[in-house]
Parts: sequence; structure tokens; C-alpha cells
Amino acid sequence: MTRSAALVACGGRERELAELPLPLPLDELVPGAGPWEVELGFGKGRYLLARAAAEPRRRFLGIEVASRYYRLARERAARAGAGNVLLLRGEALYLAAVALPGAFAGALHAYFPDPWPKARHHKRRLFDEESVDLLLRLLVPGGRIYFATDHLEYGAVVRDLLGRHPDLAVAERRVPWGDGPRTNYEAKYLAQGRPIVRLEAELGREGGALLHPAGEAGVIAAVHEAAPASR
Repeated sequence: MTRSAALVACGGRERELAELPLPLPLDELVPGAGPWEVELGFGKGRYLLARAAAEPRRRFLGIEVASRYYRLARERAARAGAGNVLLLRGEALYLAAVALPGAFAGALHAYFPDPWPKARHHKRRLFDEESVDLLLRLLVPGGRIYFATDHLEYGAVVRDLLGRHPDLAVAERRVPWGDGPRTNYEAKYLAQGRPIVRLEAELGREGGALLHPAGEAGVIAAVHEAAPASR
């Protein structure tokens, strides 16, 4: 995914990411106050658009890489007149790295992301040791992560990954969300009786200033390799 291929839609208007300054001027695109809520991989927009309709004074940002789902949600948002929703089409980690400002989101939602079960594909996972700090930097101090997956192995990996972060308090939710299924996948899996891992994590007052121990090692290695050799 490149900058020219990414799209930004809000208020019935769509633009290429390349047309806009970076990081995105979110408060200009969707005026308002207070932290945003972000959904990574919103699919058909079931949860994102329902939340936006229920809380019109809050602002919501959704990222989706699948063009057909992005277009469907964009059309639904336009029909509903959802002026408090900003949609991005592109890869979540790419957009988190190049397009989004730090410390702007009060909540980060990620429901049933691709678990990439084969070992050689694990590096593509949304949450891993190298990407977790990239995502956490989007949260304001005290911001929260909401995560769910039906892939139990991946759920255990994410629970362990978040639990080892020095500035996160993590809890596993043993019962469904109080507002019901948040995605079409969740509704189907509940009907099938399939087990689901649901996690809630709260960022501490440091606000993401602390790095994940595993990610910190990678940062130090990268800096070391980039440093010029001493003479």
C-alpha cells in the first residue's frame, strides 16, 4: 500500500491520502473536541457506524484494507449523513505509521483480525512485538484497547503480548460485550457456540512513553545498525 493508493472519506467526500498533509489534520477534517475512537479493520462498518449514530457528538475513525468493504461502509455513512465518521482505505499499520498523529484516540477497537495462522505469516499480524508500540502511540493516556478473536492461539499471543507491556493493564472479558455482538463474525460465532477471546486493556498515565520490552530491543538494534561507524 502506498500513499497514492490510500483513500480518505468523510462527509460524503473522498480524497486520496496524497492530496492531504501528514499527519492528517483530523480536527479540520471532522471538527469537534475530545479523543477519537478508532476501529482497525471495520469490515462492513456494523460496529463503527452504529457507534457513530448512537454518539453523534463523538468522532470515529475507521481503517479497512478491503476495497469492497470500504466502499460499502462509505456509502452507508453517506446515506446516514454520518458527519462524525472518517474512513481510511489502506493497511492499518502503514496508516498508523505515516498518516495518523500520536495520542489522539481514546479507544482502539480491533475485532477478528486475520490471525495469519501459519508461522511464516505471523509477521503480518496486526498485533505483534514489532507493531504493538506503533498502535499504542495512537492512544491518549488512559486510552483503551478492545480486541476479540475466535482464533484461540492468536488470542493467547495477544493477551501475553499486551500483558507484558509495562504501561498496560489487561483483562480478559469472560462474557459477551454488554451492547451485543460488535461484528457480523461475532454474531455468527455466538450462534455457533464458538469460543471467543475478548480482551480489554487500559494504557497508563505514561501515555505510551514506555516501549514494549520486545519492541524496545528491535528499536535499539535498528538505531545501532543505522549509527555511523566510529573512526
